[in-house]
Amino acid sequence: MSGSDVTRGGVHGARPGRDARTGARAGRRRGRGEQPMVPEAGFSTYYGEPVLNKPTWKPLDIAGYLYLGGLASGSSLLAAGGDVTGRPSLARAGKLGAAGAISLSLAALVHDLGRPARFLNMLRVFKPTSPMSVGSWLLTAYAPLTIAAAVSDVTGRLRLVGASATAAAGVLGPAVATYTAVLISDTAVPSWHEGYRQMPFVFAGSGATAAAGLALAAVPVEETGPASRMAVLGAALELGAFRLLKRRTGLAAEPYGKGKAHTLVRTAEILTAGGTALAAAAARRHSRTLAVTAGAALLTGSAALRFGVYHAGLASAEDPKYTVVPQRERLRARAD
Repeated sequence: MSGSDVTRGGVHGARPGRDARTGARAGRRRGRGEQPMVPEAGFSTYYGEPVLNKPTWKPLDIAGYLYLGGLASGSSLLAAGGDVTGRPSLARAGKLGAAGAISLSLAALVHDLGRPARFLNMLRVFKPTSPMSVGSWLLTAYAPLTIAAAVSDVTGRLRLVGASATAAAGVLGPAVATYTAVLISDTAVPSWHEGYRQMPFVFAGSGATAAAGLALAAVPVEETGPASRMAVLGAALELGAFRLLKRRTGLAAEPYGKGKAHTLVRTAEILTAGGTALAAAAARRHSRTLAVTAGAALLTGSAALRFGVYHAGLASAEDPKYTVVPQRERLRARAD
């Protein structure tokens, strides 16, 4: 065919000039004296350009926003658990971690938007079918709760208000951890969209390991039992769901195994698995050194995963094959 064609191997035959020929040389003969006036139709890109415009988000802002939201949500759960089980150091670390992380997350989001008014404009309506709208209202409700819980704990005042805010933030925590996964999966970016079933579980597990890491690093070892258990559960959910995502998304999972995304994802898997093992060892030996090391590994591993997911999405948007080839295969499956 004339022009560029998209296959599993990439874009072939891309030419910047005008490829369509008219007149006697156009196409191939279909009968004696009969010729088509244009080339036969086929899946191709427009002069070899990407099918999708890749996201223009700033990597540090948006990947950081995804990571910090997960850290905040898991910390709220640990804070609520610390209050209930009588672990004041764990509760305080969770409250301060949640308030600090969600504040930085919102700052990163606003910085990417350009000015605060753009975030406020998203609150003019509530649209249940829009992940962005739901997420904006969710953050507007969640962030003040974490700040109220932290302020009450530090000042020792309004304890009933602080306890109520801690519990409410803990209830909203899982939604804060997963709505960002729904948000990116709702785009046309292939490596994000094709994994929409597994991505919320990946983000939930990643948020849990990050929060567990913060607690392990900041809390006396005698109060880190819940954090160690959260690390084990979060790592199992994160690594298991991510492996399932890569297996079930087919060609769209390929960018996770290439370039910068591959390096980040592989680093995340190693640090998360290693940090979880160290957390279990720290709990058995009551070792502060092991707990801090485990915490640093889990925090870094969770961040590496979010940045890896971000860069894989950009790579899949830049290469037309991740959009065109799955569409072609779905059409063929329907025809059969």
